[in-house]
Amino acid sequence: MLELLRTGVDGVEALAERVGVSPSTVRRDLARLQREGRIARTYGGALVRDDVLHERSFGESARLHAQAKRAVAAAAAGLVPPGGTVFLDAGTTCLALARVLAGAGPLTVVTRGLEAALLLSRSADLRVVVVGGQVQPLSHGLIGPLAAVALDRLAFDVAFLGADTVDPERGLGEPTVEETWVKEVAAGRARRVVLLADSSKFTAGAAPAYLGIGPDWTVVTDAGIPPATAAAFDRRGVSVRVAP
Repeated sequence: MLELLRTGVDGVEALAERVGVSPSTVRRDLARLQREGRIARTYGGALVRDDVLHERSFGESARLHAQAKRAVAAAAAGLVPPGGTVFLDAGTTCLALARVLAGAGPLTVVTRGLEAALLLSRSADLRVVVVGGQVQPLSHGLIGPLAAVALDRLAFDVAFLGADTVDPERGLGEPTVEETWVKEVAAGRARRVVLLADSSKFTAGAAPAYLGIGPDWTVVTDAGIPPATAAAFDRRGVSVRVAP
């Protein structure tokens, strides 16, 4: 089935006919391959992960570019207003920021990241709010209508967003539209939006779903950001802060 997907056969009915099984069997197999991170589901079919962004498990992602993520987090912490309310996205870079914020109270932190919520809940000076929703198996982030309902009732001084890949023109990329949707809702409730992305995110593969980066956003990254990427952000009026 993976070989057929690579050759462009991506519809459920077509895959069932070529493989010689029922469409329901194809759907079950595609769901399993998606859980394993080997494909990305599309409307009516799928794409092999070789051709799109490879979403890593939370543990695998945490081990990559850890020093750069810590530098980004330290730089981003300076954008948190004393006693303010912030939104903290899911993901390992946002978890690095959570480790810094754990000692920065009093503060209200609203998050859709399970690891960040558990870490922050240990601090007596922080008020931690977790949005509801469906748990993403790899990122451990909450998505869906329940998350959107919760976010729509809140307001933030700053929303810190993560991303699986970042393109100055297309925006921040994620494996699913649901991920970009909940980020968009959070960004719309914030006075300031800050995108946290270590420099490896600017060279990642193409993503199935994107959220455009607003001209009033701030991107916090490390010194490895390609000069052409920094220049592209500048042309769009997006502020870039490079962590020392």
